[in-house]
Amino acid sequence: MTQPTHPIVLIPARLASTRLPNKPLADIHGVPMIVRVWRQAMAAGIGPVAVAAAEPEIVQAVEAAGGRAVLTDPALPSGSDRVFAALKMLDPEGRHDAVINLQGDLPAIDPQAIRAALAPLAVAGVDIATLATPIVEAHEVADPNVVKAVLSLADGATTGRAVYFTRATAPSGDGPLWHHIGIYAYRRAALERFVGLPPSPLEKRERLEQLRALEAGMRIDAALVDTVPLGVDTPADLDRIRNLLGTRSDSRGT
Repeated sequence: MTQPTHPIVLIPARLASTRLPNKPLADIHGVPMIVRVWRQAMAAGIGPVAVAAAEPEIVQAVEAAGGRAVLTDPALPSGSDRVFAALKMLDPEGRHDAVINLQGDLPAIDPQAIRAALAPLAVAGVDIATLATPIVEAHEVADPNVVKAVLSLADGATTGRAVYFTRATAPSGDGPLWHHIGIYAYRRAALERFVGLPPSPLEKRERLEQLRALEAGMRIDAALVDTVPLGVDTPADLDRIRNLLGTRSDSRGT
């Protein structure tokens, strides 16, 4: 098993968000959020980038900005399923040997973090790669909305094997806790296998899709990054990202 050489970045997006309706099209200083995510992915310089859309309005917004998007079945159960459907449409010949599943609600993500998600796939035997960062805010330790990655990590290492993911505080004892960042890089065969698996018992109990892969014996490794990218799930999150990106624009004189 070799390091993938022809990755593609796919961004799943749908309008049916309960906490923030029409989230992908939310305006951030004149630009739809999904377009900002697409631009960050393009800036990563990994390979082709496309949006896997559940509705034609998303496709139209991305194409109007010069991007590429494909329309997928709105009834697909998860972002992973949507990404795999888009992959089959865009690359039926199987040229792309790795797929980054980038969430469509991270309009300020650092392109370097997107590139970092690929790094663990350089290790033979790794099926899926993801990201983690140290928990530094005390309130996050017991917060079930902050998913913890339990990593087997050697001293000084920048990547480590994921043993488990949980909403609980884990592991116990002295040492860092790791905040999981839900960006995934799949070997193509691993993505195909993953979406073909039924939901697993621990996945349903913890409400964490990645546990399906671990329960099936697939290997997930995580690369460490410095910060958690600000995600947008609520109107308050949208206000924060508008303020953040507005400040950045002001500081650059644009």
